[in-house]
Formats: sequence, C-alpha cells, structure tokens
Amino acid sequence: MDVHGTVAGGFEPVRDAFARNFATLGERGAAVAVYRDGRKVVDLWGGTKHVDGAGGADDREPWRRGTAQIVRSATKGVAAAVPLLLHRRGELDLDAPVGEYWPEFKAHGKERVLVRHVLNHRAGLPVLDRPLTPEESLDPLRGPRAVAAQSPVWEPGTDHGYHALTYGWLLDELVRRVTGGRSAGEWIAEEIAGPLGLDLWVGLPAAEEAAGRAGRVGRLDEPEPSGSGPRLRPKRSVTEAYRDPASLTRRAFAAITPFPDQNDPAYRASALPASNGVATADGLARFYAALIGEVDGVTRNVRLFDTATMEAARAEESAGPDRVLVVPTRFGLGYMLHGSASPFLSPGSFGHPGRGGALGFADPESGVSFGYVTNGFRKSVTADPRAQALVRAVRASLDAG
Repeated sequence: MDVHGTVAGGFEPVRDAFARNFATLGERGAAVAVYRDGRKVVDLWGGTKHVDGAGGADDREPWRRGTAQIVRSATKGVAAAVPLLLHRRGELDLDAPVGEYWPEFKAHGKERVLVRHVLNHRAGLPVLDRPLTPEESLDPLRGPRAVAAQSPVWEPGTDHGYHALTYGWLLDELVRRVTGGRSAGEWIAEEIAGPLGLDLWVGLPAAEEAAGRAGRVGRLDEPEPSGSGPRLRPKRSVTEAYRDPASLTRRAFAAITPFPDQNDPAYRASALPASNGVATADGLARFYAALIGEVDGVTRNVRLFDTATMEAARAEESAGPDRVLVVPTRFGLGYMLHGSASPFLSPGSFGHPGRGGALGFADPESGVSFGYVTNGFRKSVTADPRAQALVRAVRASLDAG
C-alpha cells in the first residue's frame, strides 16, 4: 500500500508505523499529521477515501491530501476551546451556574450545575430518559430542550461520567446564550478555523459537501490477532455495561436512537459539537498546535490559548472510575488527559479521541501536536490501536532525537 506525504528527518518511525497499520491492523484509509513547535513534521495519508473501497470506481477513489472524515468525539476537544476562549474574554464565568445563562435549564434539580461541570463531565446529565430520533437530533433546538427537561442521574459536581452526546447540546446552548445566538459551529468557523486556515468544520458547509471533501465512514471488522501472545479483551465489567440496556453506558451512547447515518449529508451539515465534526488530520493537528504556541495561519502567527487558558484546560478536574465508560478516566476542562484509558504522548498531554479511531492532542512539554483521522471505525472507545501505534512512533522519534 502506497503511503503518500512527507516526514521530517527523525520522524521516519511514524511513516513506518502508518504503513504497518495498513499491513497488520486492517486500515482502509487514513491520514496522520504532527506539528512540533508550530512546524509540520509529519504529513501522511494513504488508502481509499471511502471505507467501502472495494467496489466500483468511485469506491476506489484514493485518499488525497485534503480528504476529510467524520471524527466523532474528537469534535469535543475542538468545541471545548469555545467556552474557554469566551471565559478568557470575560464573557463566560466557568464557576457560574448554567442556569444563570440559560434560565430554562434550572428545572428538575439542576440549579447547582456549574459551567465547569459541563466541561469536566460532572453535570450528572449523560443520558436522556426519552432519546431523540435521528431527525430530532438534527434540530439545534431539540437537544438543548431535552437536556433542560432532564433530571440529573447523580448529584451534580459529586462524580464524573462521560457525557457522550449530551455534552454537545449543553455546550452549544451555553455558547448560543452567551453570544446572542451564535452556535459553537459558527464560532469555530469564524474565530478558529478561519484565522488558522483549518480544514475542520462542525457543520460541513454545502460547498464543501458538493466538492466531495468528506469520505464515507463505516465499521471495520477487528483484525485477526497476530503472533502467539494472548489477545487483549475488555474487562468483564466493561463488556457487561455495553450489553446492559439499562446501564448508564448504553443509555449515554443511545441518547440518539437509532444513531444517524454518519454518511448522510444532512448529518454532516448539522452541528453536533459532541460527535459530528469533519476534519483532516492536518486540521486537527494544526488546531492543537495553536493551543500551545503560535502557528502561521491566514492571520499570521495565530495562537488560541494563552498560558493560563492552556493550563486550565489540562488541569485535572475529574479522575477515577467513570460512571459511564466504567474504566478510570481523567478530564480537564473539556479535554481528556493522559491516562490508562486514553494514553497520549506524556502525562502533560491533553486532547480528545473519537470513538473507534480519530485522535487529536497537544503535548506542551515537547511542543508536539497530533492529528489522526480514519474512515474505518473499530470497537475501541478511547484508545484505538492504530492511533496508539502512531503515538508510540512519535514518542520513539522524540526519544531518538
């Protein structure tokens, strides 16, 4: 399988790992980008644009520079920048009750839910008693109304659990209330992606859809285990949580039931800040590069976070057994932190994976930012083996340098 693109001297292990993902882990189409100190050092892509690339001529269209894909929950890390930047500008108080900005939200015991709790997954609102239909989920008003009518499933602020889908409605409505109606997707387009020149959208514009920017995504079968070593299996508690329809795990991921067709243009055009961002690997990596340093953009030398905002983003807010994901997780303000459930480059890294594949993060200590996108989703939730192989290769490149 031909690997296209370039790597800077010393980062050849990343190219090798990327090629091995196709040879041994069943990768169908993917891209990876790495920046160091604001300079791109890895820019690789390969395979087919569409996950079902074994069919007709269109199916076999190759992945090209600029091919974008749905990145699922890696969207959350991009969306988290919006409230943090609004806070830096003095427009949003992280320690204020959500109801101060959104009065309808106060109902059903949510008076003490703070803005901070939305970002650190301590709001107690990971589920909806009545899930939304796919059609309802595309209406930007229905999700926030449903969350506002929901009672917490634990006392807000006392524990944490991954808000897989409700995170997006909570964040988006807060942004709308603070900005006078501008959605998180619009804010990202105007204040982040535009100045940086990012191929990254929360709500894919019609012109980009018409240009065929996004490939088709889908589920991949797990590859056969290689070698004589044991095959790793999820803990029984995790497996049972995903099987039990009454568990917080199943209910959190079923807040939209059935889940929308992710290849539907209407889904890609909607703005769901928890789950439907569309990005290139470079778009993700470049975004994270601008969180930790200056990056050349349409507006020269763009930096999104100052030092205080960056440190707030990655300061531990939640840690330990996750009431939704079951495994131990760590969160800052809107970002997952390096840990056993989602290993990044080092203990100081912060970012967000997308269920089944995509990953974006920054590591301030090394000056590295990372973006990986794929059209083939695995069963993994927070630590996809393909992404982890690339992260290990980046680490090996730094250690050898």
